[in-house]
Amino acid sequence: MRDIEYLRLLSKEFPNSRKAGAEIINLRAICALPKGTEYFFSDIHGEYESFSHLLRSSSGIIRVKIEETFGNMMSESEQLELANLIYYPREVISRYRHDETASSKLLHEHQKIAINRLIAICRVVSSKYTRSKVRKKMPQDYAYAIDELLHLDMSDANKKLYYNEIISGIIEIDSADEFIIALCELIQNLTIDSLHIIGDIFDRGPRPDLVMEEIMNFHDVDIQWGNHDIDWMGAACGNTACIANVLRIGTSYNCFDALEDGYGINLRPLSMFAAEVYGDDPCECFRPHLLDENKYDSVNPDLAAKMCKAISIIQLKLEGQLIQKHPEYKLDNRLLLDKIDYGNGTVTIGKKSYKLNDTNFPTIDTADPYKLSDGEKELMRTLRLSFIHSQLLIRHVQFLYSHGAMYRVINNNLLYHGCIPMDDKGNFICMETRDGSFKGKELMDYLNVKIHDAFFLDPRDDADRKQDAVDLMWYLWCGPRSPLFGKDKITTFEHLFLRHEKELCTEKFNPYYKFAAKEECADKIIKEFGLDPEWAHIINGHVPVKTKKGESPVKAGGKLYIIDGGISKAYHEQTGIAGYTLIFNSHHLALAAHKPFVKGAENTPTIQITEKTKKRILVKDTDVGKSLQKQIEDLKDLMSAYESGLIREKY
Repeated sequence: MRDIEYLRLLSKEFPNSRKAGAEIINLRAICALPKGTEYFFSDIHGEYESFSHLLRSSSGIIRVKIEETFGNMMSESEQLELANLIYYPREVISRYRHDETASSKLLHEHQKIAINRLIAICRVVSSKYTRSKVRKKMPQDYAYAIDELLHLDMSDANKKLYYNEIISGIIEIDSADEFIIALCELIQNLTIDSLHIIGDIFDRGPRPDLVMEEIMNFHDVDIQWGNHDIDWMGAACGNTACIANVLRIGTSYNCFDALEDGYGINLRPLSMFAAEVYGDDPCECFRPHLLDENKYDSVNPDLAAKMCKAISIIQLKLEGQLIQKHPEYKLDNRLLLDKIDYGNGTVTIGKKSYKLNDTNFPTIDTADPYKLSDGEKELMRTLRLSFIHSQLLIRHVQFLYSHGAMYRVINNNLLYHGCIPMDDKGNFICMETRDGSFKGKELMDYLNVKIHDAFFLDPRDDADRKQDAVDLMWYLWCGPRSPLFGKDKITTFEHLFLRHEKELCTEKFNPYYKFAAKEECADKIIKEFGLDPEWAHIINGHVPVKTKKGESPVKAGGKLYIIDGGISKAYHEQTGIAGYTLIFNSHHLALAAHKPFVKGAENTPTIQITEKTKKRILVKDTDVGKSLQKQIEDLKDLMSAYESGLIREKY
């Protein structure tokens, strides 16, 4: 009876056998097409210009398509010129429009050549999709003209004349610029079918807010949260330790445009507090990394250093309060403010004392070092309001929730940012929580629920559960058994006050990173998430791959891909490249190794095929294909119901 009710609902969309049959034909045809190309990015870290270029260029694949299409018919410089037109059509067109040496006739000839070349590229990149899917991606105003140009038979003389008339008409009515832009954007949209972000959109780079806007404008995207993302999500939930950490990293990396111009966070109270409390303190250990210039909110480096120190001290106090509140976190070794001898400027860690780089602590009460001063309390109250009332931040965080998770299983690939925590023997280890102990997939599923509670649970329904989830967001940022952090400890204190003690500043990676590189361990993880090791891959980021030292992102016999190659400028010196894109099309898996981004230059990544599929993967072989096959079976059942008279057809 339940099935009949479902079929009756389905009959509203397909009211007779003819329409149901037509849809079956359509779905079967789609299943026979090659699978769309999936792109995987990790650890973007606010590098908006680099990331935007990688999306626009499809990590170099558009450049490859140009070379394949035109080969020796175009010089290298002409191919680069066409590529830049596709990536940045408005800017290239504007530059050509302002060229005083270009006559009207020359401009029209240039437009005609550009349209013909773009149509040729568009034919290539649209070939694996249905005509209806391509048309849906076209701008409505130009859909008819583009569709006609893409599918005309140029061997027919009459059709060739028709083709030329369409282009001439577009140029004569002065619509060529917008038509060219529409073609360029269509090529970009067709080249990447779906986008997977394997965590860490935020921090270090100049504009994570613009990266989020770029991601949100993409047609098919999912996100696996990273620890830096969780930190910002925790800040939006009102976790003051997360807020302080976000601001410490932001002031340390000179990211004032993102904080103030982007998210509208009012930093004036922090700057006033810092200037007053640390007026004569040079704060040398807190001077910002000047990797990018602020365009809108430039802050003097001296003041930025004071702001960084002020919020860092507050952060250490707030973290100490959380550690004392949650003994299950087992982070007593991170309580260091009470281990400082404020008289002689040393700190005791373990059984040894170390000289501090900085000994000026005007806001610390030595009798209760984790207590905020009255000024710090008022400052954090103001900053917290600024975060939880930032409309853009809340909109971005809501998108991270609606399109994100701790992990995703898709098309025989297991995606997550950091690790599945393990012990020294390669066994999954438990994370202790107030709700019990969890490990492996069970831990990831549990954390998904807790992270949603932190943002969506109404405190009036369960205030204690809500606060526990909000507190946990900080632990997920830096806790040793957090799958998003994956290290034995976070050394914020050591980096700030003991940076000369290199050994103390070292953060040791969870044993996962040693074991997962072995095929048998990768198989164990793959099975834990219900996948077949013969076909599946693990794809994660978090750990920069030091390519210049000979490290490979491909491990465990090709079953594990660690694709954090350092898109962030902060990592370029360590990695030797500017990040990776993993590309999965119907024929193969390939890695694109990025070059440091220079706009307008030849930025095409080096693309290496890492694994060829045994046969071309069709839509029917994918998760979408399985869903379409289920729809086909439902439609067949509907046709049987029509045939038997259980449901009456309508015409």
